[in-house]
Amino acid sequence: MITSSANGKVKQVMNLIKKAKARNESGLFVAEGLRIFKEIPREQIDSIFVSESFLKEEERKHLIGGMKYEVLTDDVFQVMSDTKTPQGILALVKQHAYTPEDLTRVPGPAFLMILENIQDPGNLGTIIRAGEGAGITGVLMNSTTADIYNPKVIRSTMGSVFRVPFAYTDDLADSILQLKKKGIKLYAAHLNGRNNYEKEDYTVDTGFLIGNEANGLTEDTAKLADTYIKIPMMGSVESLNAAVASSVLMFETARQRRS
Repeated sequence: MITSSANGKVKQVMNLIKKAKARNESGLFVAEGLRIFKEIPREQIDSIFVSESFLKEEERKHLIGGMKYEVLTDDVFQVMSDTKTPQGILALVKQHAYTPEDLTRVPGPAFLMILENIQDPGNLGTIIRAGEGAGITGVLMNSTTADIYNPKVIRSTMGSVFRVPFAYTDDLADSILQLKKKGIKLYAAHLNGRNNYEKEDYTVDTGFLIGNEANGLTEDTAKLADTYIKIPMMGSVESLNAAVASSVLMFETARQRRS
């Protein structure tokens, strides 16, 4: 049993929680909580940590039956945890590598979200979770978008991060041009949108360009869109949160494809 927060394994977990560099170098990330643990593909689990209290419930013990795990005192688990009220289970998970090319290797029409400089972990996680619900085939992000392996992103995806293909690119413009060469029609929600978003046809290969929460898409990236669309607003509202705008567009696409 681990009884000290100075233990090397505990320090490793805390480092992975706090530092993207540590996650990148190790190829591991932290997934904490019962719900997210149940979603992890077993082949991706590197190691498991549980609290003393966790093992007192037979149903929870059954969840980790047959797997190796480290037991921590409740106090040490509390120190190590990234949540205010830990559920007593945490796993280190192997990162799954995709390339931008993988995102278009799908049956049927492509349905991509292309994110530029999304900074809020909750927004990124929500886009991925809502995206799975809407049937997206992948998420492409530029290198300055939030780290998808940030524990806050992982939690807010509610497991979708294990099922939705995603990739980062160091050259977003070039990656977008490659998508266009493959016949994927790209839309940008923009104040100069020609049509309301629901007027376009998203049943073909489609991608949506989504920009930073405060500043939207950069001008250079917006210019790469084939079509500007707009989400009409009532009242004094000028624009929507990035995750909300993404959800509106994704579920309109899902509606059209169901029809």
